[in-house]
Amino acid sequence: MCTPARTVICLLRNDLRLHDHEVLHWAQSNAEHIVPLYCFDPRHYLGTSVYNLPKTGPFRLRFLLDSVKDLRSSLVASEERAVERAVKDVCVQMKVKVHTCWGATLYHRDDLPFPHLARLPDVYTQFRKAVETQSRVRPLIVSPDQLRPLPPGLEEGALPTLEDLGQSEPVADPRSAFPCRGGESQALARLQHYFWDTDAVATYKETRNGLIGTDYSTKLAPWLAMGCLSPRYVHHQIQQYESQRTANQSTYWVIFELLWRDYFKFVGVKYGNRLFHIRGLQDKSIPWKKDMALFNAWKEGRTGVPFVDANMRELAMTGFMSNRGRQNVASFLTKDLCLDWRMGAEWFEYLLVDHDVCSNYGNWLYSAGLGNDPRENRKFNMIKQGLDYDSNGDYVRRWLPELRGVGGGDVHTPWTLSSAALAHAQVSLGDGYPVPVVMAPEWSRHAGRKPSDSGSSTRGRKGPSHTPKRHGDRGVDFYFSKSKNL
Repeated sequence: MCTPARTVICLLRNDLRLHDHEVLHWAQSNAEHIVPLYCFDPRHYLGTSVYNLPKTGPFRLRFLLDSVKDLRSSLVASEERAVERAVKDVCVQMKVKVHTCWGATLYHRDDLPFPHLARLPDVYTQFRKAVETQSRVRPLIVSPDQLRPLPPGLEEGALPTLEDLGQSEPVADPRSAFPCRGGESQALARLQHYFWDTDAVATYKETRNGLIGTDYSTKLAPWLAMGCLSPRYVHHQIQQYESQRTANQSTYWVIFELLWRDYFKFVGVKYGNRLFHIRGLQDKSIPWKKDMALFNAWKEGRTGVPFVDANMRELAMTGFMSNRGRQNVASFLTKDLCLDWRMGAEWFEYLLVDHDVCSNYGNWLYSAGLGNDPRENRKFNMIKQGLDYDSNGDYVRRWLPELRGVGGGDVHTPWTLSSAALAHAQVSLGDGYPVPVVMAPEWSRHAGRKPSDSGSSTRGRKGPSHTPKRHGDRGVDFYFSKSKNL
């Protein structure tokens, strides 16, 4: 008597890759036929929960469709919890066995040095030190040369278009710092470029606060968010790079930030929906404003504060913003405009190509003083930040063409210029460019400050184009070893 062929349905979510994939590895070992399934949840294309902003923007949707298409090509060639629960319920009704895997983080949740996630520290540094000294990163899972086939008679079906999901094709902007497409193959090519082809990773810690160009930071976040790239694979490549090229603070810092990503995911597990509550993780009452005129000025990049506006316009035009920019515009919304932090979080959710629920909401809570930060009253000075990280104003002029006539660092404070200087620059405040919607008293300490040199800020310089010399700086092996005598 013939036994029916065993078929495994692999529900894919934020794990759109073949490499280091526990679910596909398990299915490959336990089935004769595999059905990889990705669900386009209609709720992801409706409005956000509080302010009904669009939930998924064109840049991330294009990136997602690229990623699904890329995975489908690889396979041929060789609200998330609600969806999971619904699939499980159907499987239970049909008496289909469900097998789940944890694969979203660098460190597996079962390997954390805490008896239960309820004991997860509420301060990142405590978490990091415990993990670095008491846990280990699991080895990579071997990818199959060719995944087992679909069951006979089952067709893969057509992918939806952006129009099917309520969006239009985004227009590529040549100024974008992230002119990349989705998919595992693109992710691996980016890592190859940033690590091995350019050695840019060797100066990451020095350049990561840059604002212009593709190589001031790794730009791996969008692929990590979609699961096109495994954090364990990044860790493995860092170890290989340190062994073959160089180990220093920059190579370690890539892992340091992967740990932040892990931490926000584990915080999300610990606190659940409190991540989205107005009172945050600290259950603190703050009289947030809900002024839509101020919010619209912020999201459209017309607050009259050039460093904020330039970053917000870059986000709107490209779906990307630097880490330095994100910290500043979040601080401005929560500390200068005093708007409900969820307005900013939901706008980021709509536009960011690298949106990750836990990282986005965790960072916004952090900025609002309601999350995992012992420094509750942390506030950024927009003028100092602009002059520190865009000292000559090149970034601002790149995204605010109406200020292109204002030279040097003066572009960060056009309201301080004389009428003659504004006329010479062909700038009309209140007409061509808005006057500031708010003025913080601490800004005046830095208005008129001149950059230390005539060039752009060195904080955003490019990495080396040559292979760095081997040296004795501390890399990932030092920081992740119990013995510090390496």
